[in-house]
Amino acid sequence: MTDEPKSGERIAKVLARAGVASRREAERLIAAGRIGVNGALIDSPALNVTPADKITFDGNPVAEAQPLRLWLYHKPEGLVTSERDEKGRATVFANLPPEMPRVMSVGRLDIASEGLLLLTNDGEIKRRLELPSTGWLRRYRVRIKGRCKPEDFEPLRKGITVDGERFQPMIVDLERQTGANAWASVALREGRNREIRRAMEAIGLQVNRLIRISYGPFQLGDLKAGEVEELKSRVIRDQLGLNKEGTPAPPKKKPVRRRK
Repeated sequence: MTDEPKSGERIAKVLARAGVASRREAERLIAAGRIGVNGALIDSPALNVTPADKITFDGNPVAEAQPLRLWLYHKPEGLVTSERDEKGRATVFANLPPEMPRVMSVGRLDIASEGLLLLTNDGEIKRRLELPSTGWLRRYRVRIKGRCKPEDFEPLRKGITVDGERFQPMIVDLERQTGANAWASVALREGRNREIRRAMEAIGLQVNRLIRISYGPFQLGDLKAGEVEELKSRVIRDQLGLNKEGTPAPPKKKPVRRRK
């Protein structure tokens, strides 16, 4: 087998579509010597494979890619968004219903945050939904300790730098003051690590509850903490602009009007 067959797809992409891992994580698995092709372990993702090739992960055969599936999950507070946790904390994946297949999360929510988390069996779709170029708006409801005024959030609306990291402008609106806390709505198009909490701390405010209520067109709605809802394939295709094969559909051409 040569490093650059003329046909087929890159091994990391095939692993992602088969639900083994995201493309980036698949490349790490390859580098760690956990992926085999036709009986031999490989150490480079610069390899194309075809359906005739036999791929293994930790010695176990990798099944063919399944049809794209997407779930809405209401992540409760206190769960880590990872397969395993070195500190022994409870994870999202250990708390999913037993009938769920192997899935990956689209982005993350930190252990203290709750709300909408998208889950998928397709690493390529995971990658696509996480790309900054997608620009999907993530909306949150944020509870802040103490009293604050609408103008307090102006630095966040303009964009702020925290510990040398530049955060893009956020959409922030003060909703109401309830006793010792205030509620605000926050929307952003990036999902950096603890971005909202860190940005609020930078302007002297402390977040004590954070709930993601939407990710792009997908809404948390009335989903209760710990519940999972699978989306219908037609809804997924419509929202993601995919064809029946699960790949990006070509843009529709506008009809050309002929002059009489």
